[in-house]
Amino acid sequence: MDYLIQFKEWVISLGEKHQVNPLILGSLYFASKLLFVSFLGWMIKNMRAKKPLLTIILLAGVSFSLPYMYLIIAGRNIPVWVHGFIAAMFIYGGFIIWKKVNTKPNPAEPI
Repeated sequence: MDYLIQFKEWVISLGEKHQVNPLILGSLYFASKLLFVSFLGWMIKNMRAKKPLLTIILLAGVSFSLPYMYLIIAGRNIPVWVHGFIAAMFIYGGFIIWKKVNTKPNPAEPI
């Protein structure tokens, strides 16, 4: 139980140090993952119906990045490596999506 109290105090002290509300950040993180999975499900449904996907992909990307955008916009004194990590995560994710979109599908493989 002491570990949980120490962890809670550590998270609160980090929030105060960087002027970020840990409760808002945690809520945004949880909500963003639920929204992201929902948009992916909607995207798969539209893929099978051969409907446009651009809006859904954009909404999924925005929902995925909500907590990170909050951290970048509201946070103060955030270390440079955190900004670098977030940028690397977005670049890598964009590259993977670009690679999947530009590869020719194999007709023998199911979607």
